[in-house]
Amino acid sequence: MTTQVNRLISLDAMRGFTIAAMIMVNFPGNGDHVFATLNHSSWNGLTITDVIAPFFLFIVGVSIALAYTKRLEKGTPKGDMYKKIVIRSFKIFAVGIFLNLLPDFNFADLRWTGTLPRIAIVFFACAFIFLNTNWKTQAWIGAGVLVAYWLVMTLIPTPGVGKVMLERGINLAAWIDTNYMPGTLYQGTWDPEGILSTFPSIVSGITGLLAGAIMVSKRNGEMKVILLMVIGFFMAFAGYLWGLTFPVNENIWTSSFVLVTSGIGFMSLGAFYFLVDMKGYTWGTKPGIIFGANAITVYVLGDILALIFYGWQPGGQGLNMHFFDAFTSIGLGAKFVSMLYALIYVCINYIPAYILYKKKIFIKL
Repeated sequence: MTTQVNRLISLDAMRGFTIAAMIMVNFPGNGDHVFATLNHSSWNGLTITDVIAPFFLFIVGVSIALAYTKRLEKGTPKGDMYKKIVIRSFKIFAVGIFLNLLPDFNFADLRWTGTLPRIAIVFFACAFIFLNTNWKTQAWIGAGVLVAYWLVMTLIPTPGVGKVMLERGINLAAWIDTNYMPGTLYQGTWDPEGILSTFPSIVSGITGLLAGAIMVSKRNGEMKVILLMVIGFFMAFAGYLWGLTFPVNENIWTSSFVLVTSGIGFMSLGAFYFLVDMKGYTWGTKPGIIFGANAITVYVLGDILALIFYGWQPGGQGLNMHFFDAFTSIGLGAKFVSMLYALIYVCINYIPAYILYKKKIFIKL
């Protein structure tokens, strides 16, 4: 545990609201009654929920650029940084596997992928890329991976099918998961955090590196905001156009999905930086700042506390269902009640986050 100063508060706010949103959509009061925008797209398309995971990977990239630029300027040997990158990646991955094992620790049905394992992989790749390339090379790497992924997915037929497919469970990425992914797959025959889609997900982190390059540059604040907004707009627009032939799809993390979500990430970072760091408007963003100061810790607590607020079953059903039944029985809408419980659960997770923040304790893996 460390006490940290001179943080980019706007990035904490953006990270914190992303984590809060992630907890909210992961833990509805009743999973059978959820507003459409608080659900992932069934396949092609984009909802608010679909933006959450790429936002976090984008923020990982920004954080790498900020942190490791300072270390390079201080003359920290790269060998020392490499060692810490490997150790931190392993710890994040291990915590993700631990959460996957909850509550039964059934190793036979272990899922080796998920949110934290993917974050670990993206952090590892992007940190090594950042330490050995400049922003121009990073941009070329990102563009090359997106184009290569597009060509692979749209030109190589799915083995056993005999033609190119982009549909659920019968595309090339699903075939690779089925044949080469160890452990249990989230969707049975494929995984949204599968092997092939990990490559474009790394590009989501690389776009964060590029945004971070703007943030650490010697440009004034106004120019940084303009660049983030303009680049973000054109990136999202390019992703939309690409999506006309290679649909925007979180499940297989298409190249168009990367551009659209990273473009929104650029513009969101610009807005947060303008409001929080430049104008000092922290009153509305304070909850995000508090969540963001210990983001991964809060994410882990969300899964652990769920053992009580969702797993404990007094009277034969979980607390969430008791809440759901009680409030729907008085006439409130099922989807609204489900969302209300999710918001309450976010507030419950806010309590330990607030205590850590007030004590100026920032827990880093």
